[in-house]
Order: sequence, then C-alpha cells, then structure tokens
Amino acid sequence: MDLDLLSAAVAAEGFMPEDEGRALARAALDAPDGPILEVGSYLGKSTLYLAAAARARGGKVVTVDHHRGSEEHQVGWEYHEPGLVDPAVGLIDTLPGFRRTIAAARAEDVVVAVVARAEEFAALWSAPLAFLFLDGSHTDESAQRDLGSWAPHLAVGGILAIHDVFPDPADGGQAPYRIYRQALDTGEFTEIPGQGSLRLLRRDRFAPEDA
Repeated sequence: MDLDLLSAAVAAEGFMPEDEGRALARAALDAPDGPILEVGSYLGKSTLYLAAAARARGGKVVTVDHHRGSEEHQVGWEYHEPGLVDPAVGLIDTLPGFRRTIAAARAEDVVVAVVARAEEFAALWSAPLAFLFLDGSHTDESAQRDLGSWAPHLAVGGILAIHDVFPDPADGGQAPYRIYRQALDTGEFTEIPGQGSLRLLRRDRFAPEDA
C-alpha cells in the first residue's frame, strides 16, 4: 500500500487507532473488485487509510458525510470542538478540515467526497459495493439507518466493516454493536478477523426475499 498515505493517516486528527486503521486498510485492499465506500468521514483520518488501499487497487474511495457532525460533536456533548463551528450559520462544519486532510496527504486523486446524508445518497447509488465501512453517527436510529440503506448495496463476497463495536457497555456506545449483531443474525454474513473495535463481516449471500 501507499506508505505515505498510511503515515498521513496515522498523523491525521481523528478517532481511529493505528492498529484498527491499518486493519481497515488491509481489509479494503483484500476485498474483491469494486467500489470502496465509507459512511462517516469526520476530518478524513479513516478516509486516508482507505485511500491507501484504493490507490494500491487502482481505484477510488467514495466517502459520504453531511459534515454537520454527529450528536457527540454538538454543543454540550463530549466531543464538541468549538473550532469546528461555522460562525456564519452556527453549525458544525467538518468539511473544510476534511478537505485540508485529504489535500495535505495528496489523496484528492483517489478520494471522491459526497456531501449528503448517507441514506439520501444510498437511494441514488446503484453499483454493487466491494467494501462498505460504517462509521457514522452512533445513535441507534442513525446506525440502523446506515445499515438498512447501505448493506443491500454490498455484493456477495464483499466486506462490511463496522467501527466502534463494543460488546461491553462500559467500553462505549452500543449502537454499532447492535447493528453488528443484526447483520450477523441475518445469516447473510460470516465474521472474519478484525482488530480492536473494528469488526469485519463477509457477505456470503442475500436473504431469499432480497435476492
């Protein structure tokens, strides 16, 4: 993979531990042919890990984020950063920081950034995905929405990656864990080795009603 992009990913601001980021990149590199798509990019740290794989594959990574921040980024919440608030509108805006991250890493040739709500973009998407990374807002409602709108686009043989999966509530929020369990319980996926809170599931088939 592109070592410069991996180094840039390690140095970038964000919440992806290095061991999980490298595991994410390896899984994307080993996925079958087809598009790589990320739901939830924040300031672009995980995007760079995926970009390192995409460049090695001779492809691109598509990332979709509304860039208004997740619940935990809003005023009064744990991960709020006042510097990310656009004073003109009084709302979080992570897009300028995301663009700086991607440009500084010279990854604009492999990153296709879509500014939209994930479920709205999913309704417009038609190509089968080789790799799907879910790392958006961690409320139950939004996590369920991301899984429900994007998992149907994942091809047989494709990889579903879910971040921040913590079986023990003491370690973190439970919404990603619940969609991870939900995906497994469909019988459509087989778990393959992940890393830390990063879970990786390979799609083996579609349920009969979705075939």
